[in-house]
Amino acid sequence: MKTILNYRGYALLTFFSATTAFAISFMLKASIGVSPFDASNQTLSFLSGIQVGTVSIIVNLFFVFGQFVLDRKNFGFRHFMQIPLSMLVGVLVNFFYYDLFESVEFNNYIESFIVFFLALTVVTFSVSVVTVLNLITNPIETFCVALTKHIRLNFPVLRQIVDIFFVSLSLALTFIFDLPATVREGTVITMLIFGPMMGVFIKYIYPALTKRGIIEEVKI
Repeated sequence: MKTILNYRGYALLTFFSATTAFAISFMLKASIGVSPFDASNQTLSFLSGIQVGTVSIIVNLFFVFGQFVLDRKNFGFRHFMQIPLSMLVGVLVNFFYYDLFESVEFNNYIESFIVFFLALTVVTFSVSVVTVLNLITNPIETFCVALTKHIRLNFPVLRQIVDIFFVSLSLALTFIFDLPATVREGTVITMLIFGPMMGVFIKYIYPALTKRGIIEEVKI
């Protein structure tokens, strides 16, 4: 178990949430596919005309509400704080994607792939830092944990089912309404290497934050 010692943890949480939004915007700009969650959000954005960051906020709020319904006895401050964090990331995605980098385009596939891979690396590192800090829970993961208390599926299987649902929803809407494809090779790459990359990053991030007194290991 890890405990945050001071405000520096919250400062890092805010900073790396912003870098996550920054990198997601470039993954979207690369247009060779994004994570299942982001692919679904982008497809819903194409369909509805709502900005993709706003769609992300709405979907995350549904997951937070689902947590409250399923596990209200354990729904505390860390769960509630998912709401402002989700809003921060969503607003920043909109700012980076639609405003600051509106005119950014990539002219060939190799360029797009390089940008995608660099952005994926930044996202993975940023999420790894947020995970190690363990200040605020993630809406989708926490919803899945709450749901496992009510159905006979373990967390890894249920989390994979959720990703399959996002991919299926995106593909179905894309074909039915003739929308731009958001599930592409980048989606497959993300599903294959995101977890292993996180594992590598966490091995270095955890001792680095512990050494600097930002987190500490509590022995039980």
